[in-house]
Amino acid sequence: MSDIRTETMTVNMGPQHPSTHGVLRLVLELDGEIIQSVIPTIGYLHTGIEKTAEQKKWQQVIPLVERMDYLGAQSNSLAYALSVEKLLGLEMPQRVKDIRVLLAELQRIASHLIWIGTHGLEIGAVSMLFYAVRERELLLNINELIAGFRFFPSYIRIGGLREDLPRGFHAQVQEFLDRFPGKIDEFEGLLTKNDVYKRRTQNVGVITREHAYAWGLVGPIARAGGSDYDVRKYFPYSGYETYDFKVPTATEGDVYARYRVRVAEMRESLKIAKQALDRISPTGVFACDDTRVVPPPKDKVYSEMEALIQHFLIYSQGFTVPAGDAYVPVEGPRGEHGCYIVSDGTNRPWRVKMRAPSFMAIQALPTVVQGGLIADVVAVIGSTDVVMGDCDR
Repeated sequence: MSDIRTETMTVNMGPQHPSTHGVLRLVLELDGEIIQSVIPTIGYLHTGIEKTAEQKKWQQVIPLVERMDYLGAQSNSLAYALSVEKLLGLEMPQRVKDIRVLLAELQRIASHLIWIGTHGLEIGAVSMLFYAVRERELLLNINELIAGFRFFPSYIRIGGLREDLPRGFHAQVQEFLDRFPGKIDEFEGLLTKNDVYKRRTQNVGVITREHAYAWGLVGPIARAGGSDYDVRKYFPYSGYETYDFKVPTATEGDVYARYRVRVAEMRESLKIAKQALDRISPTGVFACDDTRVVPPPKDKVYSEMEALIQHFLIYSQGFTVPAGDAYVPVEGPRGEHGCYIVSDGTNRPWRVKMRAPSFMAIQALPTVVQGGLIADVVAVIGSTDVVMGDCDR
């Protein structure tokens, strides 16, 4: 047997592949079923959003950044709005902060639902996708209620929110919050103690805390390996320091641990969302009172010339942002999602740069899957929850 010599084979996995979570190409070197090496190739989805943002007025960038990490749209727009508001020196009313927190946590749940559904599907639990998408539709209904758009609501704006909450918002959100804990139990009933799922995920794709830090990995990936880093705890924003919630962690660092951390995160997001909903009055302020960025009230526009002029200038010319730079991170569904902006003092950004957790995860992929099976590649990619729109910007 020692005289048997084998040759490795190079194959492409992607960019058109149902388990690469977007148009990601992996060049695999295989010895039978064993992975010898992996070379990720990105760029197939590149949209040039960051460059396009330089040609848009500050407020017009909101719909663009939401299309980067398209499963965490409102986390993107929140990070961008907070960065611009930092340069402008704006402080949001408490009600605006609470609404933003509520929407961000609902967005986190929606993103994790897509993750658990597609990940279960790829491992072999086909029905998991239907369970998850059914619940996510209810969250998309809430997006449609507040903004008319289901996927990219663009409801969070620089200076506050697009408009006040609509009638029925509280009731619809409360209905979801009451319903969802039982649905998480259903998800766990399908996967947590499933012997086939555990065999496919335990001791597979191990990423330790040290490995995660070395590669710049954060979020559920790092927390599954023992890290407790969460932007909401270490660098609180939008009043997160006033909310009662825990940061779920594990120590194993494998695919199964990343699954358990995300399930626990959905439960914690429910806790935060319930607290936020209780704080939010049905009607009230939905933006700051700085007329540099927020149009005057309509009654003043119709009755005062100065207000009419300011309204016209904001919608035609936009507003200027003081020269400087700012970086504000938020805890997105995939980890620290930061927005770095540079202003040259005009009505358009000089530079918009996003810190993309998915990009970091793809960097680490070759060392994580080396020595494993082809089937393990599928499990590991799914467990890292990469979104190629987040990577190819």
